[in-house]
Amino acid sequence: MAKAKKTKLTLLGKSEAKLPSSPNEARLETFPNPAPKRDYWIHFETDDFTSLCPVTGQADFARIDIDYVPDRFCVESKSLKFYLQSFRNERAFNEAVTNRILDDFVRACSPREATITAQFSARGGIALTVRAEFSRK
Repeated sequence: MAKAKKTKLTLLGKSEAKLPSSPNEARLETFPNPAPKRDYWIHFETDDFTSLCPVTGQADFARIDIDYVPDRFCVESKSLKFYLQSFRNERAFNEAVTNRILDDFVRACSPREATITAQFSARGGIALTVRAEFSRK
């Protein structure tokens, strides 16, 4: 599970950093929000997300979009990249993966609002999009 609210960045600028083998070993690192009194949105996106079907073990490919309004902390992007790549060998349903990402993200940075949108590629002719939201309002 992603550890919460670290402000010491241990991955950024370190080429020897190793990818975590699972989300339980991953760390979402944070840094202080440079404009904590203002609401503003941050958007992350990747087309390079992979997890595994819990039944067949086949790869599930997805585009992941993360939109959030930071409060006291922002998520550092290299740690997010490592965190998302840690799902590569994780067996879970798409719905569980999306909600896990949201829960870990909220735990790490306590945003004012956050939305995770996961667009999973078609398998058997059916594509699946899961959207999970968090709001302190």
